[in-house]
Amino acid sequence: MTSRRRRFLAALLTGYLVVLSLIAFWPSPVDESASGFMARALRALHRIGVPGWFDYSLIESGANVLLFIPFGILVAAFLPLRRAWIALPAGIFASACIEVGQELFRPERVATPRDVLSNALGAAIGTVIVYGWSHRNDEDPERR
Repeated sequence: MTSRRRRFLAALLTGYLVVLSLIAFWPSPVDESASGFMARALRALHRIGVPGWFDYSLIESGANVLLFIPFGILVAAFLPLRRAWIALPAGIFASACIEVGQELFRPERVATPRDVLSNALGAAIGTVIVYGWSHRNDEDPERR
């Protein structure tokens, strides 16, 4: 991997981690202002036949998965391909640190093991994307 590409990925990863930290440690949940809209939208969806299991909890878990896909992509892409798998345990560790930090320093936030699992799934998806992309494009041998 060229040093220019590596610096670019490091800058993207740094920016992503700053945004992730702001989202994770903001004093109130980032979706708080949208909770009324989401409740009305879910009631409307349920009235037209969307199953009851499609609820706020599922949407929140899905958002956590989506939030950590870039983590998996950026960490896996930054590492040599043979070590890209490290993005998954790194994602689990980062997520666990966020949840512990929220529990200790943000009592208005709710830390849950489900969030760690959702974030881990996102990191895993991001990692798989990098593996798939690199094998599809037959990347340069230096990265392997």
